[in-house]
Amino acid sequence: MKTSVSGINEGVDSTLASAISKVKRHVLPLFVIMFIVNYIDRVNIGFVRTHMEHDLGIGAAAYGFGAGLFFIGYALFEVPSNMLLQKVGARIWLTRIMLTWGLVAAGMAFIQNETHFYILRFLLGVAEAGFFPGVIYYFTRWLPGAERGKAIAIFLSGSAVASLISGPLSGLLLQINGLGMHGWQWMYFIEGMFSVGLCVFVWFWLDAKPHDAKWLTRAEQDALVSAIDDEQKAREAATPIRPSMAKLLKDRQIILFCLIYFFIQLTIYAATFWLPSIIKKMGEMSDFQVGLFNSIPWLLSIIGMYAFAAFSAKWKHQQAWVATALLIAAAGMFMSTTGGPIFAFVAICFAALGFKSASSLFWPIPQAYLDARIAAAVIALINSVGNLGGFVAPTTFGLLEQHTGSIQGGLYGLAATSIIAAIIVFAARTTPKPAADLAGAEAAPKHA
Repeated sequence: MKTSVSGINEGVDSTLASAISKVKRHVLPLFVIMFIVNYIDRVNIGFVRTHMEHDLGIGAAAYGFGAGLFFIGYALFEVPSNMLLQKVGARIWLTRIMLTWGLVAAGMAFIQNETHFYILRFLLGVAEAGFFPGVIYYFTRWLPGAERGKAIAIFLSGSAVASLISGPLSGLLLQINGLGMHGWQWMYFIEGMFSVGLCVFVWFWLDAKPHDAKWLTRAEQDALVSAIDDEQKAREAATPIRPSMAKLLKDRQIILFCLIYFFIQLTIYAATFWLPSIIKKMGEMSDFQVGLFNSIPWLLSIIGMYAFAAFSAKWKHQQAWVATALLIAAAGMFMSTTGGPIFAFVAICFAALGFKSASSLFWPIPQAYLDARIAAAVIALINSVGNLGGFVAPTTFGLLEQHTGSIQGGLYGLAATSIIAAIIVFAARTTPKPAADLAGAEAAPKHA
């Protein structure tokens, strides 16, 4: 009898392992490509700042404010977008997100003044809202908890890959002229329309739930759904009360998660939007050469992300690794203020290794803490608040440069906030919230 039971368990385990492997092969490459395209459309304005200033008269402060407006639209519509994703399904909603952001991104080619720039940057944020937490939520419905951290790390590497290739790609597209359009207009149009084309593939490739996946056998579908359901039942048994969303919004841990991610995003987007300008100060360069130099920090960050992910998987202590990465970012940002443009570039390369690694290492912490019944909405909230750093950083840097001629004060600020985040990450819990702490929450529905 024991042998028979053992054989059954081994069979289930092998079926589940096969299902997990197929899911990763089927969805991860597409999600990485989607994130690459998403990130390029979001940050490509960094490469055309001087061109828009020359052709449209958009100065440093206006550029910084417009760059940041994306994140206001993103933050306002992130949570409702993710709630709609859960209602209509990932296939429909992620396709919609890609279609609308591609059209708006392509529309950036036709802006004629600051007002147009502001409106379309805001609308781009509205269009992209829900993509990132939507993918994270998709993983919670398709992968057991032990597999999600690795999947998220691979997915997040898409932003680093995007940063790696966006420079040379944008530099090449900026050399296109014709049909009465400047190179910067062609860059916006081509990169935006690529997103529109990709959304067609997304529509046919993604499935809403495991039982819809024809590329999984019935046994694999059942094993996958059973493993994910068992995890949720175990969590519900430990926390038999359905968490109240209103109460969780006041939860100290969730506030800490929002604050940590906000500080991480401050550093990421300050570097993203201002690095091409720093590179141009290193010497006379073409747009393509600027793009090549811009790739170097992000190449290092990809190496760092995978190295830190391996270290944290082997030695655990997630908070310690996040803190270490943040301290590396702080050191790099501080050093960037102590020398000329070339030294500043080298220091930011060092910082990029830290802040991109911190971003990917951060997400398993709130995932481990949150009840799956409200995880999608809270992850969207954390992402929305965190991404406000994408508004604060470029807006502040733009004002600093316009009024003082330097962004040095902003770099000091980024070093300080990275250190603060490294300290408070140790107050973040990595274990689920006890039911006793949820007094006043809604009662969970009883199962028949």
